[in-house]
Amino acid sequence: MSPTMRAILGGGLIAAILDLGWAFMLAARDGIGPARVLRVVASGPFGDAMREGGAGASAVGACVHVLLALVMAAVFVLVAHQATVLIRRPILWGLAYGFGLYVVMYWIVLPLRWPERFPNRDPYDVAAALFTHMVLVGVPIALAAARAFRAGAFRGRLR
Repeated sequence: MSPTMRAILGGGLIAAILDLGWAFMLAARDGIGPARVLRVVASGPFGDAMREGGAGASAVGACVHVLLALVMAAVFVLVAHQATVLIRRPILWGLAYGFGLYVVMYWIVLPLRWPERFPNRDPYDVAAALFTHMVLVGVPIALAAARAFRAGAFRGRLR
């Protein structure tokens, strides 16, 4: 497997696991189980009926979640191939990328799907979402890209 593909898979899967773990923890605080969290994820692209589904709907939600994280990782890694400055300081750029992901998800994607619920301006919810996207998603993706650079995926270009 190429270093680029390892960066996408590694960064994306780590980000997916950390993000989902955080979501499960926050939901548990409100008495909501992991299966319901995953069904809500599935309801994004597949409609509100998924919220009432069973194990299959939860599995679809897990797949949707992982696919989104892989796309997020692929975008960063592919852009980093052209702008290798992104992997010079992966923590900084990972935080910045995570902030950008938060803006896209919480101010564009989610309001388009659920305009009655988003954008959410509750300070606690905003802080939790920023932490998730910046620290648990953006940073692991950027670190995976930096590791791929060290493995030769970027052919020595460092701009």
